[in-house]
Amino acid sequence: MRNSQPLTITLPLEMAQMVKNKVASGEYATESEVIRDGLRTLAARDAAIERWLREEVVPTMQDARAHPEKLLTAEQLRRNLSEHINAIDAKPRSGA
Repeated sequence: MRNSQPLTITLPLEMAQMVKNKVASGEYATESEVIRDGLRTLAARDAAIERWLREEVVPTMQDARAHPEKLLTAEQLRRNLSEHINAIDAKPRSGA
């Protein structure tokens, strides 16, 4: 059984040149390696986003629905952010 499949792709000129430059620099041996690495990076990014949604966003939303009394109003959020920014601005800066 074959572990690869040839594809014909069309890239914008800038991307095609980027692929060729990666091979010319010696960073990759072939154009196919550049594309495969890019696709692996895309898959890793997609997996990281999925993990973030599942592990952080969904539990946060579930908690917000279960405990709406813990949520801040827009005004409370603005006040908290303003206080935080003012506290940062009030700190002396070293090396200035």
